[in-house]
Amino acid sequence: MSSILIKNGILINEGKETQGDLLIVNDRIEKIGGVIDQPVSREIDAEGLIVMPGIIDDQVHFREPGLTHKATIASESRAAIAGGVTSFMEMPNTKPPALTQELLADKYEIARRTSAANYSFFMGTSNDNYDEVMRTDPSQVCGVKIFMGSSTGNLLVDDEATLRKVFADCPLLIATHCEDEATIKSNLERLLNIYGAENLQAKHHPVIRNNAGCLASSTLAVKLAKELGTRLHVLHISTAEEIALFKNELHLTEKKITAEVCVHHLYFDADDYETLGNRIKCNPAIKAPENKVALFQAMLDDRLDIIATDHAPHTWDEKMHPYVDAPSGLPLVQHSLNIMLHFYHQKAITLPKMVEKMCHSPAICFRLKGRGFLREGYFADVILVDPDAEWVLGRESIFYKCGWSPLEGRKLRGSIRQVILNGQNVYSEGSFEKTEGVAMRLEFEC
Repeated sequence: MSSILIKNGILINEGKETQGDLLIVNDRIEKIGGVIDQPVSREIDAEGLIVMPGIIDDQVHFREPGLTHKATIASESRAAIAGGVTSFMEMPNTKPPALTQELLADKYEIARRTSAANYSFFMGTSNDNYDEVMRTDPSQVCGVKIFMGSSTGNLLVDDEATLRKVFADCPLLIATHCEDEATIKSNLERLLNIYGAENLQAKHHPVIRNNAGCLASSTLAVKLAKELGTRLHVLHISTAEEIALFKNELHLTEKKITAEVCVHHLYFDADDYETLGNRIKCNPAIKAPENKVALFQAMLDDRLDIIATDHAPHTWDEKMHPYVDAPSGLPLVQHSLNIMLHFYHQKAITLPKMVEKMCHSPAICFRLKGRGFLREGYFADVILVDPDAEWVLGRESIFYKCGWSPLEGRKLRGSIRQVILNGQNVYSEGSFEKTEGVAMRLEFEC
């Protein structure tokens, strides 16, 4: 039997901040709160530290198989752990894309062998793989992903009859990337005629992938979900206009239509293209400042349910290509907590609200078994955070395989002191301890 006793921490859980202890026995939380005194294998003094559930990131791209020059499940899951992300849900747009049960199983096998964090993978959808989608086990897979806007390979679903059939019949949560392909193509053609490809820049990205294109696609997804009774989760909302599609009258446990906002859409805005250029080129685009203000408020008042990253690494050389050739996406999974702690120190969000959106809500929305909370009997995914430690982000501390971050050179406040995964201490003070064989496949309530 192994045991860890965390003493004197500031426990952030289920809307409360309390001072107390937390006892872990084997892979589970045994006791929470008050003073706990008993012999243990390891005791950790958490005086002055935040003790919170491990972060659950419901949208990452770890690039394996097929794009491993950018990232691997091993490299990015270690970066996740270093950022306090103990569980991730990864997207199907790899090479080949996860469009069959066999290809999906291949990704699970890679993760079983190499992942440092708990894992699940979305089943991909195309215009012609309905039967494969319907074979997906809802107790073992986080959901089905539909790209309702441009994507790689055969993952774009632009046939409304196919959409209706999947929305009507799928027993799993459906997660959508919503951008209207016709709007994007029209805007791109118009700007190419005005500027020419050689003169297009990152600042044009939110003009090409504009608010109207996002709203049109999200509106269609919500309309279909309401009509057909679908469990719909709309990913990375990026515009003020889309917020009206989502309601906060029901508790999250009762919602069938939910939405996510990503840290980069809360933190950056279109003014940042001037200095960061392609480094913050992503889909959907980072847009004008008024959007991030509206998104932040909608997250606080529960119209937007989950905070995630859409971690999508590319090599530095790829990002330095001219705008039209530079890929979309930015690496964020190691530093999402730092971004949210920035807002905490600005007094824009409380610690319990931050934990709700990054830990509790993903567990509720995806019906995760035994994770996302500090509860007795739950898996011991626990992180210890020094909220006041100040440091400057340099490349030497980055664990992404791509080796860069859009936050480089910024002074950050808050650092991960320790990460406990399934009851084992896997990360301490910037160094990894035992990670092999600790991570688990996530399981879900049907």
